[in-house]
Amino acid sequence: MNKYTRQRIILNLIKKYEIETQEELSGHLSKQGIDITQATISRDIKELRLVKVLTPSGKYKYATMDNSYDGIHQRLSNIFKSSVLSVEAAENIVVIKTLPGAAQVCASAIDNFKINGVVGTIAGDDTIFVAIESVDLMDCILTSIQNFLK
Repeated sequence: MNKYTRQRIILNLIKKYEIETQEELSGHLSKQGIDITQATISRDIKELRLVKVLTPSGKYKYATMDNSYDGIHQRLSNIFKSSVLSVEAAENIVVIKTLPGAAQVCASAIDNFKINGVVGTIAGDDTIFVAIESVDLMDCILTSIQNFLK
């Protein structure tokens, strides 16, 4: 079996099961008829950029980098909702006013939301500038930001 097939199987296994250890992963792979050394599993984990994340049950499990940010996304969303004071359009820039000291974490939240058409953010202490790809997208982006505030 080639490396890419094996790694695809590993990704499927970590999505399906809460796998805590390399030994546990090895066991799941053995059940699939894949004999693999600990060193190869370690290399695969590194190449796939798997991380251990805390589950709601208090256990750790392997996850892809995208999945590891699920909890962070919710936390950033909560901070964003409670910290934003106003949102206004100015040409192709959205200006967001926040509580003092909250702009940087709120800008990080906007980046984490991955709103289509947002090119980037710049944050000061209580103000964020959100650069918009095109003025034509402004209404859609303002609506998206307003929805995150609900």
